[in-house]
Amino acid sequence: MPAGGRVEENTVELARALIEHAGADDPWVPDAAWLDERVLDFFMEHPKLKVELFRFIDVLPCLPAGDVSGHLLEYLGGARSELPAPLRFSMELTAPGGTLGRVVSRAARRNVLRMARKFIAGSTVGEVVAAIRGMRRRRLGVTLDALGEAVLTDREADAYTEQYVVLLREAARAVSRFPEEPLVDRDHDGTPLPRVNVSVKLSALTPIFDPLDPDGVARSVVPRFRRILDAAGEVGGFVHVDMEQYERKDLTLALFQDVLGSPRYAKRANVGIVVQAYLKDAERDIATLAAWAKRRGAPIWIRLVKGAYWDYETVLARQRGWPTPVFDEKWQTDACYERCIDLLVGNADLLRPAFASHNPRSLARGLAAAQAAKLPDRYIEFQALYGMADSLKVALTKFNQRVRVYTPFGELIPGMAYLVRRLLENTSNESFVRSEKPDEAAMDLAVAKPEPPTNLDGREREEPVMVHDRSSGDALDSFDNEPLRDFARAEVRTAFAGALERVKRDLGIHCPVVIDGREMETAERILSVSPSDSKRVVAASASATVEHADLAVQAAKKGLAGWRAVPVEERAAILERAADIMASRRDELAAWTCFEAGKPWRDADADIAEAIDFCRYYARAALSFAKAERHDVPGESNATVLAPRGPTVVIAPWNFPVAILTGMAAAPLVTGNPVILKPAEQTPACGYHVYEIFREAGVPASAIGFLPGKGEVVGARLVLNPDVATIVFTGSREVGGIIARSAVETSTGIAGLKRVVAEMGGKNAIIVDDDADLDEAVPGVLGSAFGYAGQKCSAASRVVVVGRAYDAFVERLVATARALVAGAAEDPAASIGPLIDPESVARVRRYVDLAKREGRVLFEGELARGTERGYFVPPVIVGGVGPEHPIAQEEIFGPLLVVLRAADIDEAFAIANGTAYALTGGIYSRSPAHIERARLEFDVGNLYINRKITGAQVSRHPFGGHRASGTGGKAGGRDYLLHFANLRAISENTLRRGFAKD
Repeated sequence: MPAGGRVEENTVELARALIEHAGADDPWVPDAAWLDERVLDFFMEHPKLKVELFRFIDVLPCLPAGDVSGHLLEYLGGARSELPAPLRFSMELTAPGGTLGRVVSRAARRNVLRMARKFIAGSTVGEVVAAIRGMRRRRLGVTLDALGEAVLTDREADAYTEQYVVLLREAARAVSRFPEEPLVDRDHDGTPLPRVNVSVKLSALTPIFDPLDPDGVARSVVPRFRRILDAAGEVGGFVHVDMEQYERKDLTLALFQDVLGSPRYAKRANVGIVVQAYLKDAERDIATLAAWAKRRGAPIWIRLVKGAYWDYETVLARQRGWPTPVFDEKWQTDACYERCIDLLVGNADLLRPAFASHNPRSLARGLAAAQAAKLPDRYIEFQALYGMADSLKVALTKFNQRVRVYTPFGELIPGMAYLVRRLLENTSNESFVRSEKPDEAAMDLAVAKPEPPTNLDGREREEPVMVHDRSSGDALDSFDNEPLRDFARAEVRTAFAGALERVKRDLGIHCPVVIDGREMETAERILSVSPSDSKRVVAASASATVEHADLAVQAAKKGLAGWRAVPVEERAAILERAADIMASRRDELAAWTCFEAGKPWRDADADIAEAIDFCRYYARAALSFAKAERHDVPGESNATVLAPRGPTVVIAPWNFPVAILTGMAAAPLVTGNPVILKPAEQTPACGYHVYEIFREAGVPASAIGFLPGKGEVVGARLVLNPDVATIVFTGSREVGGIIARSAVETSTGIAGLKRVVAEMGGKNAIIVDDDADLDEAVPGVLGSAFGYAGQKCSAASRVVVVGRAYDAFVERLVATARALVAGAAEDPAASIGPLIDPESVARVRRYVDLAKREGRVLFEGELARGTERGYFVPPVIVGGVGPEHPIAQEEIFGPLLVVLRAADIDEAFAIANGTAYALTGGIYSRSPAHIERARLEFDVGNLYINRKITGAQVSRHPFGGHRASGTGGKAGGRDYLLHFANLRAISENTLRRGFAKD
């Protein structure tokens, strides 16, 4: 075959030959599989139907017979307009419980099972061995993949591991008796190849595969990975490590290199790992692996794939504001694949290439590159998916190339996610290969080198997906949330760890009272200590007195005229500068919240990101108001302006000591109100940093004061002062009620009736429907309940489980919770940090004791070593109490979750709505009808569907509830500014003696 400079020409020739051979060996057969493809083709042509069909397939395995037709009707009903007339008519006649409904249910389940068998080899070792036998008869090798990699518990991780151990031993015993097939059983030099080859996902070897704690992941993964490697070594098997989502890539590569580079496995050659060519990192990863393999002294195999998570990666990156890790266009991925081919062929002595693709051009390029490099015949191999591109597999074997089939096996329920991915892939571009006589233009297009489209063929190029519509020119159109730190990146973890070390050296700072720019000392001091270690003093703050409170209000009253006269554009610019300062000191500020508020890494970082968001969003919201509220007509100028109400007292909580304090201050400041910051007693250092940042950004001394101190002293005095116009409070329902009553009774100053903006917590519920995906619901509930030790007003403290899902959900919930360990907030291995103070610890323990007396403790976690000096309570899950029990009604504000059973969805909504609170709530369901009911009936300020109920972001999720959960509008929304301003309508007649000014 031609080589050298003729690689491209050879590629085209080989690709044409592959396509011709594949078409010749794929005759039309009108069987059930053919009918499935025709039905799928129809659904693929109708986007709404495609989405609804795949959503139905996803939920089908967990549905009892009586629910199948009901769900099918719900899903297809959402795309009724795209259905053919006969199907629409049939839907009208089909009742879920009727005879026709039962027929539809049986047919749907039967057809989905048939589709699953097309892509999944079987559910038992016997079925898998039979599939291997069938493929070997067709001269095809196999690599086996166990489905069910969504591991939530150690028991599930152990079961996944043992599944591979048993598979390796039993499959090896069976295949050893098969007659030899040299094409798949012998390497290029005649040496035997392993007959048993398995593909393993390292994330399935641990319940928590979190890149934030690589050492902890290694302690869990490595022993199980070694067990599989040892079992493979015993039977002469091959182990290939799969690659999954991008956030797991670097840790997967590190674990693979650490284990396979150790003396125990350094000479093992029958191992490999995946590289995904749709990742922009692909070429760099290949170079890194080549250098490592050279140091190791033994080659490994590389399975080069395009990648199966493109939609996931692009959507998640855009949602999080992170750089997209994958190429945006298909031709870029194809081009990268070919560059990776060259890298692998160039390092073939270290990295044995296995080219996995269903694209004839890509396969041909791999073969052409190998021939050009004069690699021995069958030194490389090709891989394809079970149930797909069968004609290409046969064509490759006719070229005397070894083909290995990626063969999944397992039960249908854990296989649904895999099945949907395969259905999507199977209906994309393979019709060309299946066609008997492709025309010449189509052939040319299929074998062409991947390059940017030129549009010379007259087809319209698809426009890129727009994340935001920014056509109005409104100031808010330019707002984007501050991206959270990506702790999967080693350099991000290193930077944060460095900030913790620097801040640790600065602990013990002093926080004075500051009024009109003058620092004032007090005889009394308040010590804030680290909740993780109460012997560590974070700050010694002043303790403001009633006299300080009165002075601060008078200073704010005096400063009102000057601050309100500052143009809104300048006030907004100050907030933007404050955001810039916070962004430049982000890790440092997060480290302070870690030490003083006990916030683990991600929570601490999110606190600062939200503070930045509040500054930027409220700045632009103020500009938006200023621009939009005009209605001029000829001869008359009309404007509605925001006029500041007057001195504003900010009484902030300790649980979001930077974010909430910043937001509570930024909104009144940008609307022209002087503010007095009263930080929580537990977190004065965080509050003082916020004060200093506002001052550095340009807020004048007369417009901001800082009063650390005791709430019952300085806070109460500020509330009672008649010259205070607005009080912003976040805290308990009891204190909020006192403030509201006091504000009414003392509204005698120049500002008139005081306004109270109060957020007062929640008793938030998550409903888990009987068709919920427990792989999502269990971690979602645990994250909502135990994130930041349950000390978020949005945290889930109740989970209401519907009907038949109860037992399975509770079993998995408890088993998954066993992986949670309470530890110091600055330790990245800690799943749950400390509570804020001893009073919080005592309160949670009282409720745990009550549960032990009147209910049942389903789970009580463990404390890590070294927690003795901190304020720690392990996570607790409680059952055996009714929805009216105090544990299910009263806000506890700690890591305690109560599980309640509901007979049906009606009772679930009744229980969820059956408290005085109405802050957040959530539902996990795959019933479109039940989700729609939740939108209408679940009476909470923030409703979350099939996701955690914590983690609200400015603008995306304006935050705030009603009833006992709060008063006023939502923080992080445009209308929040109206709390701090009076709307004034100003109209000017501009017509004078027959001429207008404008």
